[in-house]
Amino acid sequence: MLRITGLTKTYKTGDKALKGVTLEVPAGQVVGLIGPSGAGKSSLIRCINRLIEPSEGKVFLNSLDVTGLSRDDLRLARRRIGMIFQEYALVERLTVMENVLSGRLGYVPFWRSFFRRYPEEYVANAFALLDRVGLTDHSDKRADALSGGQRQRVGIARALEQDPELLLIDEPTASLDPKTSRQIMRLIVEICRERELPAIINIHDVLLAQAFVERIIGLRAGEVVFDGPPEALDIAALTSIYGEEDWDAMRKQASDDAEEERAAHAERLRADERMAGVV
Repeated sequence: MLRITGLTKTYKTGDKALKGVTLEVPAGQVVGLIGPSGAGKSSLIRCINRLIEPSEGKVFLNSLDVTGLSRDDLRLARRRIGMIFQEYALVERLTVMENVLSGRLGYVPFWRSFFRRYPEEYVANAFALLDRVGLTDHSDKRADALSGGQRQRVGIARALEQDPELLLIDEPTASLDPKTSRQIMRLIVEICRERELPAIINIHDVLLAQAFVERIIGLRAGEVVFDGPPEALDIAALTSIYGEEDWDAMRKQASDDAEEERAAHAERLRADERMAGVV
C-alpha cells in the first residue's frame, strides 16, 4: 500500500507544485492521475520515489518511510518502485531481453551487469514477463527495431522485472495511437490486479482513464480537487479540475473518433482478408 500525508513541494523559484497532498492507494488499485499542465502530476510521481525531494510531508510504501531514507537506503528502496516512462527510456542498441533484464540492475554486482551475466532465475523470469506482455518472439530484437506499442510493453516488463511493490507510470499512452493506447492500459490494469500492485498513472486522456481505472484523482494547482470512481467524474467535477469547457462536445468528439478508429480497423481487417484470398 502507498500512503502519502501532507506532501508539499516548493521549488527554489517559490512556486508550489504540491500543497499538502494526502492520499492512500491500496494493493491492486490502479489510480488515474489527471489535471491540466502544471497541476503537479509529474511532481507528485517524482516526489514519491524522490527523484525530486519533497519540501514537506511523508511517503510510506507499506511500512517504509521513503521520505526518511538516507541516499544509500533510498537506492535500495527504489528497487521496490517500478517506473514506466512516456518515452520508454530503453537502451536502443540493446536487445529486448537485455532491456528487460536491466530491471535487475539494483540486485546484481556491477561486474554481472557489465558482462550481462545475469543469474538463470532472472533470465527465466524475464522470459516469463515477455510472454505476459506478448513479446516472446521479440526477445533478440534490438529496441530500436520495435514499434511504439512494443517499446512500451518492454518498459512494462522491465519495471516488473524489479519485482516492485508499487508502479509509477508517466503518460504511458501519449505517443501511441488510440487502439494501442487501449491495449497498453488494459495490460497495465490486468497485471496490477494479477500481482496486487498499487499503481498511479499520470494520464492526460480523461476518457481513456475513465474506461480502465477504478479510481481517478484530479489535481489542480497542486491540490487534490477530485478523488473518486470514474462514474463520479461529471461535468461539475471536470470543471473543478480543468476549468470551464464544453465537455459534452468534447465527449461526443472523442466518441466519434473512437468509432472512426473502429471502422478503420475493421476495414483494414477486411482488406487483409481480401489480399489473403479469404473473401
